[in-house]
Amino acid sequence: MKRTHNCGELSQKDSGSYICLNGWVKSWRDHGGLIFVNIRDRYGNTQLVFDSNKNIDIYKIAKDLHLEDVISIEGMVGERPVSLINKDMATGEIEILVENIIILNHSKTTPFEISDKIEINEELRLKYRYLDLRRDTLQHNMILRSRVNQIVRNFLHHQNFLEIETPYLMKSTPEGARDFLVPSRNYQGRFYALPQSPQTFKQILMISGYDRYFQIVKCFRDEDLRRDRQPEFTQIDIEMSFVDESDVQEITENLIREIFQNTINYSIPDQIKKISYKNSFEQYGSDKPDLRFDLQIKDASNIFRNSEFKYFGSDSDNFKTPGIWIPDGQKFSRNQIDQFNEYVKKLGSRGLIYLKYENSIFNSGFSKFVSETEKENLINLFESKSDGLFVFIVDEYNKAFSALGNLRLEIGKILNLIDPNEFNIVWVVDFPLLEYNEEEKRWVARHHPFTSPKGKISQSEPENILAKAYDLVINGNEIAGGSIRIHNRDEQEKMFQLLNISTEEAENKFGFLLNALEFGAPPHGGIAFGMDRLIMLLTGASSIRDVIAFPKTTSGISPMDASPSEVDENQLTELGLSLIRRQFNP
Repeated sequence: MKRTHNCGELSQKDSGSYICLNGWVKSWRDHGGLIFVNIRDRYGNTQLVFDSNKNIDIYKIAKDLHLEDVISIEGMVGERPVSLINKDMATGEIEILVENIIILNHSKTTPFEISDKIEINEELRLKYRYLDLRRDTLQHNMILRSRVNQIVRNFLHHQNFLEIETPYLMKSTPEGARDFLVPSRNYQGRFYALPQSPQTFKQILMISGYDRYFQIVKCFRDEDLRRDRQPEFTQIDIEMSFVDESDVQEITENLIREIFQNTINYSIPDQIKKISYKNSFEQYGSDKPDLRFDLQIKDASNIFRNSEFKYFGSDSDNFKTPGIWIPDGQKFSRNQIDQFNEYVKKLGSRGLIYLKYENSIFNSGFSKFVSETEKENLINLFESKSDGLFVFIVDEYNKAFSALGNLRLEIGKILNLIDPNEFNIVWVVDFPLLEYNEEEKRWVARHHPFTSPKGKISQSEPENILAKAYDLVINGNEIAGGSIRIHNRDEQEKMFQLLNISTEEAENKFGFLLNALEFGAPPHGGIAFGMDRLIMLLTGASSIRDVIAFPKTTSGISPMDASPSEVDENQLTELGLSLIRRQFNP
């Protein structure tokens, strides 16, 4: 029987029509002489009626149906009585009186109910991902993701961007996360790498004269995983020639507006706030601040610089004392504050100290060590005009602000200060070009080694060089990041020198790009969106695994196809490889 309609489109206007539907049995109810079945496909679901008085043979077949059986039915569309209309169903005004049925395939009893209303162990969901993907929420997520792909392509095509594919097999250029390596059969002992991003290729496309490029592309990083990371992920990759930061940001803003407006009907403001990296870190303890709520961090180091409280330490220049003021926070119990203390200690800080302020009196904590002048300065700094709680961390700069930024987010959740329906969007700019790697004892690129500096590259004060880099942050998630690139070989070589990359190493890893920069490379820059994080935000999902069709677990395992898996010894021999056997603990 040939399908005439999908399971989500019939309504009262179709009453009296003879139709054919195909789909899966979603529910089954026997009312004695009448069997009601809901049939489902990705478009929706429709109620079917099997009446023993109308067709006993069809009724008997319906009695043997099981959930998730695949069926094809023919029948007449009828209107439901007004009292039986289901307003929660798009097709709730009608039902189908079934006159013919074919069971296309029976289903075994599923290991879990195909429903959004039950809690399912994630590993079980991923093992039977083909069943999990039938659930309404995941189907909605996949449909929205497909819609975003269409919007991106349409928008960028209208802006004269060319969609160009770049290779998945490339030269390994490890500078950041680890590469996934692919051994070559024809050139044993040599390897391709899967790209962490198309960075060098899109720069070469600019040199090739393709001044506006984009790609929706898979990227690969062999790194430790967490909620918003996967070994393979998707980017919306964009590059432009003859541009500065504002040009790239304008395209990005217009694209994000188009996506939000045409998927969830949300209007992004015409003006998007910009905040420097330094202010972001010192006010929110993060380079991806969640601005949906206040609790702004203030630096109280100067107030306590000469404090008699020894915890602040004698070497005050190397320690900072950031704090936050929590209105009504004086109501937190000692046990809750102790939990906050343990939380920040787990993040690597020395712990927190606190002051309760109630009825214009400081009490508890270290209040007896705080002078009247210090108390007055605290009230002025935090503009605290009501009862509340002061919380401070005394530690090295990065540890102190970072730990307090994480605590700020936890308190925001505990106090329900975060509106889940709000989208707060901000540009973070003026990043440091470099950061110091304590393990390697050298400066490394904060973004990547092709980012252009603001001004000259200085060998004497590398910590003070700012980058022409920018991140788009929504609700505390980095959704897109990019930069203006270095387009001159001499400057690129100076950058490698600053990163302690020798001339020989630079030539070996990046010689193809360095050579290309000598043949008329235009000024260029770009940005890359994290597609998975973007879809996670748009759908309200708690993990990117819920917006990727076939994700891996947090340990990088795919329970459905049991990958990674061992391979035949003959394959290894062909590749010229031998293995060091290690115990595998999935």
